[in-house]
Amino acid sequence: MRANILCVLISILASDLVAQQEQVTLSDTVNQLPIYTRLDSIGRLIHINRIFIVGNRITRDQIVLRELTLRQGDIINSLDLPAILERDKKKLINTRLFNTVEIRALELQQDHIDLLIDLDERWYTFPAPIFELSDRNFNEWWETYDHDFSRVNYGLRLYQFNMRGRNETLRLTAQFGFQRRFELSYRFPYIDKKQKHGLIIDADFTETKNLAFRTVDHRLDFLKADDILRTTRGGGITYTYRNSFYVSHALKVEYRSNSINDTIPSLNSNYYSNDKTTQRYGMITYQFISDHRDYVGYPLRGSYFTLLASKSGIAAKDDLNKWEASASYSVFLDLSKNFFLSNNIIGYISTPDDVPYSNYGAMGYRKQFARGYEIYVIEGTSYALNKLTLKKRIFHKVYRWNKMPIPQFRHIPLSIFIKTYADLGYVKGYPDYEISSRLSDKLLTSAGAGLDIVASYDTVLRIEYTFNGEGENGFFFHIRKEF
Repeated sequence: MRANILCVLISILASDLVAQQEQVTLSDTVNQLPIYTRLDSIGRLIHINRIFIVGNRITRDQIVLRELTLRQGDIINSLDLPAILERDKKKLINTRLFNTVEIRALELQQDHIDLLIDLDERWYTFPAPIFELSDRNFNEWWETYDHDFSRVNYGLRLYQFNMRGRNETLRLTAQFGFQRRFELSYRFPYIDKKQKHGLIIDADFTETKNLAFRTVDHRLDFLKADDILRTTRGGGITYTYRNSFYVSHALKVEYRSNSINDTIPSLNSNYYSNDKTTQRYGMITYQFISDHRDYVGYPLRGSYFTLLASKSGIAAKDDLNKWEASASYSVFLDLSKNFFLSNNIIGYISTPDDVPYSNYGAMGYRKQFARGYEIYVIEGTSYALNKLTLKKRIFHKVYRWNKMPIPQFRHIPLSIFIKTYADLGYVKGYPDYEISSRLSDKLLTSAGAGLDIVASYDTVLRIEYTFNGEGENGFFFHIRKEF
């Protein structure tokens, strides 16, 4: 089918060659040189005539064109064309809208080409059943809580990606079990014709009968009850600005309303400070991202930098006053012969140091932990962490499952990496004698080896064996990339 489309396009283009003989001055985003100019030994100047997009049954053309360096009417050096098309291909893949992207140049004559963009769209609707651990990671659940299945959350999470073909995302969550949670989020990546400004609207409600009310030896201590122990409500709106391909900004304003059962202050008077049972405050957050990774699902080349700053408590009557900021920089290097080196450094700082327990900063959540310390929560006003990984790709193949009735799942890439790594971290603890301090205010070290399995739809399975500076060692499992 696509071959027939290509033949028709070429036939149409050939019929237009006579009309293209006249020189026309066009808007040029790459070069303003006239099209008849020649460059001898360093290539020639070529004119981008038209851009055709096929395979996008749902995705709007403007979403695809937004990621392209080239525009109709651009003039570029022929030697630069392959690198530009390769970069544009990666940018389209990184939208996470497509399984595969092919960009081909169709030469009309020596000075003119058309571009044909051939897309294979992903599956965009995921009504995913929820059956997940309530704990921070698999290792904490397995070791600390003796793989207790009563700590499992269940329900339904609906992701509708690429709503209206505009790369908008709807997320609905209805979760029960260890923690009840209901969530609604809608993301508009672009709300203007120039596709630079966007909005995200979200709201959530959570209540739980199991609550971590304190930390003992860097492990969360939970209380289980028949009554609701904590209820949280919140909502916010985020303004996003993406002026270039690789840099974006986000400014979020939100409001949080939290309440706890009377039992909690009797066990930890500083949970919301001074035996309070409620906490209400506004929050404003700014985030800057510079993303130059080759593939966001599992990067092997490029760099990624993010800066985050937030203020909790923006009104005089708010129950919380806290400033915090963090920065993270990752670099990914191709060492050739299927060897790759990556490094990630994270820094976090907050003030003041007398905030309530529930608002403590801590290393140990999300991806911000030293490998080998997964089961620990290390609270502190500031911390620094560096992760270094050397890996070798030992297997890579793309399978085509033609008998799969859903076309979006026929493309099955599979890569396997073996790796070795070393982490280094430090947490400056809170000056509160009731908080665990065995691992704070000291150097945290770890090293190990493992296996990464990378599959369809950005699925990453990590199997690692790690030794840490406390003399502990063991297997650790994760279903997400390192950083």
